[in-house]
Amino acid sequence: MDICFMTARDIASAIKQKKVSAREVMEAHLDQIKQMNPYVNAIVSPVEDQAVQAAIAADEQLAAGIDVGPLHGLPMAHKDTHATAGIPTTYGSPVFRDHIPEQNDLIIERLKGAGAITVGKTNVPEFAAGAHTYNSVFGTTKNPYDLTKTAGGSSGGAAVAVACGMTPLADGSDMGGSCRFPAAFNNVVGLRTSPGRVPSYPKKAPLSPLAVQGPLARNVADAAFMMSVIAGPDTRSPISIEEPGTQFRETLDRDLTGLRVAWSTDLGGAFPVDPAVRENIEQQVKIFEDLGCIVEEACPDLADADHVFHVLRAWEMAMSYSELLDQHRELFKSDLIWNIEKGQQLSRRDIDQAIQHHQQLYHNMRAFFERYDVLLLPVSQVPPFDANLDYPKTITGESMENYIDWMRSCYYISATGHPALSVPSGLTSDGLPLGLQIVGRHRADFEVLQIGHAFEKATGYGKQRPPLLTTFN
Repeated sequence: MDICFMTARDIASAIKQKKVSAREVMEAHLDQIKQMNPYVNAIVSPVEDQAVQAAIAADEQLAAGIDVGPLHGLPMAHKDTHATAGIPTTYGSPVFRDHIPEQNDLIIERLKGAGAITVGKTNVPEFAAGAHTYNSVFGTTKNPYDLTKTAGGSSGGAAVAVACGMTPLADGSDMGGSCRFPAAFNNVVGLRTSPGRVPSYPKKAPLSPLAVQGPLARNVADAAFMMSVIAGPDTRSPISIEEPGTQFRETLDRDLTGLRVAWSTDLGGAFPVDPAVRENIEQQVKIFEDLGCIVEEACPDLADADHVFHVLRAWEMAMSYSELLDQHRELFKSDLIWNIEKGQQLSRRDIDQAIQHHQQLYHNMRAFFERYDVLLLPVSQVPPFDANLDYPKTITGESMENYIDWMRSCYYISATGHPALSVPSGLTSDGLPLGLQIVGRHRADFEVLQIGHAFEKATGYGKQRPPLLTTFN
């Protein structure tokens, strides 16, 4: 039994049925971390001794007949932007190199309350800014399918930890694609949740719909399993959705016959797309036809998404980090300085227009989803790129002006506030993973998971493990 590549649901079930102990599960995952992490640099700030002691305590709880949570005994490493009480949380920034929070963020509170055991943190770019995971505190996280390539970001360490069997699940966050990019680049599943579906606390902009939190897993059912724990209302979040997380325990099996599917490789020419990505998406369209869907090439009008995302993101950056930048400018990377200063320079007119366009985006999507049930897009406009680059400077000859321009395939959807799932869609000719982005109706998180589950069963793309793993088999 290869514990490290069992599903999260099966591990949790085996622990509760005492077929395997929480300590055995923990030791198997800690061994996997020792083998794999030196190559990929996914997990930082490890707490091995603490994790083993927590696993022993988890077994004692079961032996005593104490009721336990759904994640009881599961090892997890938490994103290094999510505060963990008593464990370093650096945000990938030298400013917080020695920062140890006194309280857990809400998502960590829920995961630990459900029985998950912390083994460490997962690496991020500085303040989660960008879809490439590197920083001056811990270095670069590498892609296990090709160690010379990026793992994506900002939940890059989380996705790699899951892909390599170091943890069965991981928590992530997503503003411009930070769950979706690393999921696609590492052949795992990542969900950008609807704003408020997974309530965030504390949060500097509690009413903002841009930044959300969500799961990363090796399959869609495990992502839903984690959602059953982290979703659900909380009065500390003013945009919290009232529906309970228990809905994610329902079956994902669904007949897709008659589902109205729209697809596009570039949202009507809104951004350049690498030929390998374009070909990959066109191949996946055929899968939905075989599943009985009514498929049509079409896309909503998202012409204003670029302006909305850039303005609202810059505003949040300036609000969140201006004071730190004044105090520690020499410790900030140049891309982050650019983004913060862009926010500082925004006029009232810039913000007024962005809010007005934001509203129009919602109505454009609402009208679109009256005709279609789901929208298929690429996750990334390019395959995983050289890890030594800050970001791809050109795509099919078109220059990318800044570190987020190459992320339009994801951040256009972020600007609309709709849920979007990244699910494995196969490998390029040179063995690099790509992802299909499944965008659903307003707050249709569960439906998006159902559709992704059907696609996953039909293709089996996610069963392809990183070549790095064969080194130890």
